[in-house]
Amino acid sequence: MNDLPPDIHGQPPAVLSDPRVSRRRRLSLIWAIPVITALIGGWLLWDTLSKLGPTITITFQSAEGLQVNQSHVKHKDVDMGTVSAIELTPDRNRVQVKVEMRRAAAPLLTEGAQFWVVRPRFFAGSLSGLETLVSGSYIELSPATDRNAPSKRDFVGLEEPPVQTADVPGRTFLLQAGRIGSINLGSPVYFRDLDVGTVLGWDLGDMAQNVTLHVFVRAPFDQYVHNNSRFWNASGFSVKLGAEGVQFQIESLKAVLLGGIAFDTPPVKPSAVVSAADTKFHLFDSRELAEAAAYSWRVPLVSYFQGSVRGLAAGAPVELYGIRVGQVTDVRLQYDSKSDQIVVPVHYEVEPQRIADSELVPAEAVKDRIAQDVDHGLRAQLEAASLLTGQKLISLDIVAHAPPAHIAMEGEAIVLPTSPGGGFDSMTQAASEVLAKVNAIPFEQIGANLNETLAGINQLANGQELRDSLASLHATLNDTQDLVKRLDAGMQPALKQLPAIASGLQDTVAHTNKLLDSLDRNYAGNSTFGRDLNRLLAQLNDAASSIRVLADLLTRHPEALIRGRTDTGLQ
Repeated sequence: MNDLPPDIHGQPPAVLSDPRVSRRRRLSLIWAIPVITALIGGWLLWDTLSKLGPTITITFQSAEGLQVNQSHVKHKDVDMGTVSAIELTPDRNRVQVKVEMRRAAAPLLTEGAQFWVVRPRFFAGSLSGLETLVSGSYIELSPATDRNAPSKRDFVGLEEPPVQTADVPGRTFLLQAGRIGSINLGSPVYFRDLDVGTVLGWDLGDMAQNVTLHVFVRAPFDQYVHNNSRFWNASGFSVKLGAEGVQFQIESLKAVLLGGIAFDTPPVKPSAVVSAADTKFHLFDSRELAEAAAYSWRVPLVSYFQGSVRGLAAGAPVELYGIRVGQVTDVRLQYDSKSDQIVVPVHYEVEPQRIADSELVPAEAVKDRIAQDVDHGLRAQLEAASLLTGQKLISLDIVAHAPPAHIAMEGEAIVLPTSPGGGFDSMTQAASEVLAKVNAIPFEQIGANLNETLAGINQLANGQELRDSLASLHATLNDTQDLVKRLDAGMQPALKQLPAIASGLQDTVAHTNKLLDSLDRNYAGNSTFGRDLNRLLAQLNDAASSIRVLADLLTRHPEALIRGRTDTGLQ
């Protein structure tokens, strides 16, 4: 054991003492499992604590569709928290939903944030939330638009989803209307047939005299809303019967089903100012009324019509030569203390801007111009606007040979004289007069006389005298028939000789014509016979004169036949 080789320096190796064996304690691999588990748990705890955000409370009417530890809060489909508890409020009328929010959602929990439950529903004309049929209902978060808003931890949830979320660019405007018709929450807003916005809601205006609608117009269409823009109710459809035929117009099928609002802006300068948010506009009932509102210059008039004004109501058109120039504003009964009678003043407005070159007449000269037109026969007349509905309108026409009249003032309104209406009204009046004359005919008396006449005829027809007369007539007819038969039998030979007689008559006529020609030649006025005949006639005339003188003499002196004529003459 001691024969060891020398080291590298040639030295004999040192003698080693006896070795000591010691056992070193080593860590077992089984302890790696709890260490790794602890590390993972710690990491998970750190990750959970690092992501854990504030706890908020949301109050709803019902917790339908929500489940603890299963329902989530989402924003743009990103998980923002989980429902941790659901319990009733102290008054037991609502439910409180506690939500453990993530740390990333903390900046979104500010004043103005909105929460609502997403579930399948039909809203604003469309189906939404169908995906929750598989995944289950969840709570949607819509942050406030103001990023500097103060933080908040207690919220009141919405029972219905908002019509327009706050992150959509655009502006909200206020529309004031007397009635909203079929306009509803979520109804569309149209600009030149384009869907550019929606109705957010409404509330009552001042003194509950009108309803204020909140409408949202998306960008960039909100840039087309100016102070002179006109909004009107585009719900339903309209049917017009004109010279071009029947016109059927709708804004869109969606507007028919859900109601809608449309607006338009007249051409403006590029430098025109865009309306600010929450600017108030008037909501007109129709496009025609909205277009009429562009005429800002209105002249108030009033007329008193004789007779009934049935069919004339506020909004009825006022026409000049068949073209609309205004509308009726008021029709009502009024007691006139001067005449102690009930009168019907009809107030209406004329818009001179509808007439070309109306700016040539200044506003202060309108009264004088109307007075001149009245002197030339301008009158207000009632005419039928529709034969089917019986509606009437006011027609301003120049009436020929109209009685002299003058205008007057009634407050700020000009009193315009009236004239009986023409057209269909005149026909109706003429028909009424004809019916009055027809009613004046004594039909009852005529009927009684006719009945008496018919009774006499009936008595005569059924009397014995008529029967006897008919019997005599029958016998006479039989005798006449026998006579005709005998004449017919006797005339047969004469009829057979008619051709020979006719031939003889022709010869006689020919000889007569020759005789007349001979007399004309021999005894005409220029013939010898004619001259002799004229002399004979003259002599006969002289003889007749002598005879007439002799007869006259004998008439006065009949004794002359015996004594003769003396030299001294007859005394």
